[in-house]
Amino acid sequence: MSLFARKEIDGISERTLTMILESSKDCYPNEFAAGMREIDGIISELILVPGTITSHRKALLQLHHLPIDYSMVGIVHSHPSTNINPSKNDMIMFGRFGRVHIIVGVPYDMGSWQAYDYNGRKIELPVL
Repeated sequence: MSLFARKEIDGISERTLTMILESSKDCYPNEFAAGMREIDGIISELILVPGTITSHRKALLQLHHLPIDYSMVGIVHSHPSTNINPSKNDMIMFGRFGRVHIIVGVPYDMGSWQAYDYNGRKIELPVL
């Protein structure tokens, strides 16, 4: 079991998911990436990671720039395509950092995202 798998995540706020989708649209055709913070079991905030490098093929998060923050539960990033399945590199990152991850894809709407656990398994994440 992951070091971070301690507290249950009840869902993601609609406001936060909307911010993710709009940020992904704004970054297109490059990827968008950020950390996610939970408050009282709900993913409610994004954490922009200093030094993040993005392109149309990948997003490189400089995780060593993050403060120690146990409310950070994982990473969200976009794919500039309709494919919202994790890549091999995504799977490696999922296993090393956090316990809930989200991938969003084109057209960056409420139906074009998927949440995954730290093993890369699809999980249900209610929008609250």
